Amino acid sequence: MASGDLQLQHTRDYIGTSDLTPDLLDLLSNSLVLYQTIPYLPIAAILNVAAASRSFRHLLHSTPGVFRHLDLTRISTAQFEIDGIDRGGEVWRNVQVDENLTEDDFYSGPLRGIFTSLRRRDILQHVTTLVLDGLSVTSEFLNDILVDPASRVRILSIREVKNLNERKLMQALRYACRPSRADDMPRLKALYYFGKRHTSTSLSESGEGKGEDEDWYSQKGRVISKSIADGWAETLLDCREALRFDTVLCTGPRHHNSPAYGKTHVTPAGGSPWGVASFAVGGCASCGSAPEGFTVYEGSPAEELPLLSPIPLHSSNVKSAMRPHGDETGNGHRQPRHEFVPRCLGCIRERYCFSCNQWWCEACYQVPSNEELAQEVHVVNFDENENGLEDHENAAFMSQHMMKKPKISRSCWECDRNCVDCIAQTQKRCTACGGGYCIIHHEGSTQKLCDWCSCRRGRKCTAELY
Repeated sequence: MASGDLQLQHTRDYIGTSDLTPDLLDLLSNSLVLYQTIPYLPIAAILNVAAASRSFRHLLHSTPGVFRHLDLTRISTAQFEIDGIDRGGEVWRNVQVDENLTEDDFYSGPLRGIFTSLRRRDILQHVTTLVLDGLSVTSEFLNDILVDPASRVRILSIREVKNLNERKLMQALRYACRPSRADDMPRLKALYYFGKRHTSTSLSESGEGKGEDEDWYSQKGRVISKSIADGWAETLLDCREALRFDTVLCTGPRHHNSPAYGKTHVTPAGGSPWGVASFAVGGCASCGSAPEGFTVYEGSPAEELPLLSPIPLHSSNVKSAMRPHGDETGNGHRQPRHEFVPRCLGCIRERYCFSCNQWWCEACYQVPSNEELAQEVHVVNFDENENGLEDHENAAFMSQHMMKKPKISRSCWECDRNCVDCIAQTQKRCTACGGGYCIIHHEGSTQKLCDWCSCRRGRKCTAELY
């Protein structure tokens, strides 16, 4: 037996293995193991494994779906940390920025370099899910992905990207989804843009399941925290037949697309007749429903369903991206139907409590106007009427009961608008000084004392101890 064979046998005996133990190549040759493992590896790790031997290279490059999911957020060369473009003598990638370099070439340079390398390796043509969250992405770069007939990207994520011109992106999306487009265009079917990007830590904690922070069906309250620029509502409306987003149009009665438009008395919406939903609310606190009804999974049209986060790892199907987590329980019994009411901030203003997430619909509650909230002033003439004071008290008592009281108000500058019950729990009156305070934002306050009186009594007790 050769010395190399003796050393190999000694190593196997030392680690307690045998010839029957499968190696990494045998494990990855199982398609089930390969498809479940590959999406968790960055592209650099996959290429390093492929470079280990000809067998690995043949396995990874010849198996369909290995490069289906491409996440470039963890690639160091894709990061862009330069703030400005117009700095004299600025060196980027050891190349002097010349006057012929356009803004798009500058800001999209890292991604275009990576795409050129992937295209040269025949990898880019197999990518169907592309994640570019937090990177430097320009509208021209995205337009190339939309109009390129060789692109196979079906799901694209550009959440919290840098150096993006939103106006140009809206124009590119509306042009790509125009009615006169080709039958197979655009190839892109799902766009993640409005939500928060998921870091590797949050993704590992949530796994393949849908994250609770952006689940429109289970979470009630604000889902989209970023400010939505004007024009996105019209863009979603024009692209609703061809493209899905991680938000939907607001279905409040103020908007023209609402089934309850013109059927419920509401204050007309100023500006655009459409709105982008950023809140997911349940049924009205009074009637348990909404004038426009619920958006129901497996019950509403596909164009009314939002994409859910995180992005599916093991599929590039748009239906998988819209399917809520836990559609069926482990014992086979179906859970209650997944439903929510999509609303924009303008449609739930003065109707929604930011503490308990309750809200009152337009059919059950009309927001009092400024005239209705104004208190009536009674002028008493004691010379002409002997019972003037008594009449004044009776009129004031009747007007107090007839006056419409708002269900939602703002009693603290730091708190948002809350309902009467939540205000009663958080807003207290100090028993010592008689001043009002908030037990949430006034640190050091108690249920009976404000922060100032509580601190003063604490100092007094401390002084008595010494």
